[in-house]
Amino acid sequence: MNAPKLLFEQAKAGNRGWAPRPPGVPEPSAAELIPAKYLRSEPADLPEVSELDAVRHFTRLSQLNACIDTHFYPLGSCTMKYNPRVNEKVAALPNFAGMHPFAPDECAQGTLGMLHGLQQMLQEICGMSAFSLHCAAGAHGELAGILVSRAYHKSRGEKRTRVVLPDTAHGTNPASARLGGFEVVTVSSNSRGRTSLSALREVMDGSVALFMLTNPNTLGLFEDEILEIADIVHGCGALLYLDGANLNALAGVVRPGDLGFDIVHVNTHKTLSTPHGGGGPGAGPVGVAAHLAEFLPGWVVTEDGGVYSLQRPPSSIGLLRGFAGSVGILTRAYAYLRALGPEGLREHTLGAVTSANYLRARLSGTFAPHVDEPCMHECVLSARAQKERGARALDIAMCLLDAGFHPPTTYFPLIVEEALMIEPTESESRETLDAFVDALLEIDRLITSDPEAAHAAPRSTPVGRLDEVRAAREPVLVWKGDSGPSAGP
Repeated sequence: MNAPKLLFEQAKAGNRGWAPRPPGVPEPSAAELIPAKYLRSEPADLPEVSELDAVRHFTRLSQLNACIDTHFYPLGSCTMKYNPRVNEKVAALPNFAGMHPFAPDECAQGTLGMLHGLQQMLQEICGMSAFSLHCAAGAHGELAGILVSRAYHKSRGEKRTRVVLPDTAHGTNPASARLGGFEVVTVSSNSRGRTSLSALREVMDGSVALFMLTNPNTLGLFEDEILEIADIVHGCGALLYLDGANLNALAGVVRPGDLGFDIVHVNTHKTLSTPHGGGGPGAGPVGVAAHLAEFLPGWVVTEDGGVYSLQRPPSSIGLLRGFAGSVGILTRAYAYLRALGPEGLREHTLGAVTSANYLRARLSGTFAPHVDEPCMHECVLSARAQKERGARALDIAMCLLDAGFHPPTTYFPLIVEEALMIEPTESESRETLDAFVDALLEIDRLITSDPEAAHAAPRSTPVGRLDEVRAAREPVLVWKGDSGPSAGP
């Protein structure tokens, strides 16, 4: 088969996607319908192709994508789990999908009742007193939680200027803290890969508004001194925030509120099986303890005598987007939780933890674990030994593409040399996990026998190994028509 062409390379002047018959009545020109200042002085530089060529081109591109429906996707920290199709069916029910965002509460009782039910389930799962479903994504909910903490301290007449993070924090944590107007302070991990209590005590004082923690942390380890951490944080009047990215390791087993957390955001695409990525809508519910409920963002669904309504919390930080939330996404999350029930949710969580420890047990003799003890839902291994034999974590990732697997996260957490961060989730069978392990072990043998072959991977993908340094320094930003692509200014 010939190599696929760019759409511009397939274009031919005069081709059209659709050519309707003349309507038999006079057609006004564009100049008659559109003010002159909005008209182009020359045609847009777009490829002219037939409808069939356009369909084939984009269908072919779609088949080049890696996704959970086609590949094992062990992208650590991202929780690339399967999205059950029953969720899609529920979200597409006409009375949900057809609900107008401006419908008055009395005409939206079914949808509001569903959203209220989701709030109640999230409160129970997370051990929080109240939830807002308003936010559009996990990082959006994270920012909302930071703004809630700022409003809380302000209401008490306190000016707190710092947010503390561990060195294993997700990149969104410092970004959200800075957006919220805070200075960011980082504390180190101890030799066991957990937050150092001594380092935490050194920085905690009356200037700290919030300690943001992921638990289990990004090393896949449970912060087993969390009760002491909570005491240290609360002892100086600060709040304890849970980055809910790893909630898939806790849901149905441990409630963050019982561990001392005051605020938590939930990534529905990670824990509650809603679609992940692709530029579509998302959801990032944020939950709080009772003393913070009045500051929640946007709208909260309340119930009084069987009647549901949208209410603004009395001291709300305000609207961070339109409406009550991404209802289509939240409907999927609701369907997932109702289908599982409490015991099913617990089984899924334990399944994710079991899968990660199975991979860790099979691989730890070849790829050293950063901390040599059982993990939670993901395991962080190191390719230090492979680096000494001439191949890095990136080479291993590229070789996995040739083996038919999406690579795990590499080079994160930053504190792990040549990190391989693997999260299998509860979705995968033992056969799939064994095939993945066999592929990694075969790659390790290849590195010993022929490290240059590892550097040459991938060979089976439409695009081979890219020069990442050149791509960063000389990005192709502008299409120059028939002359081909060129670097932008």
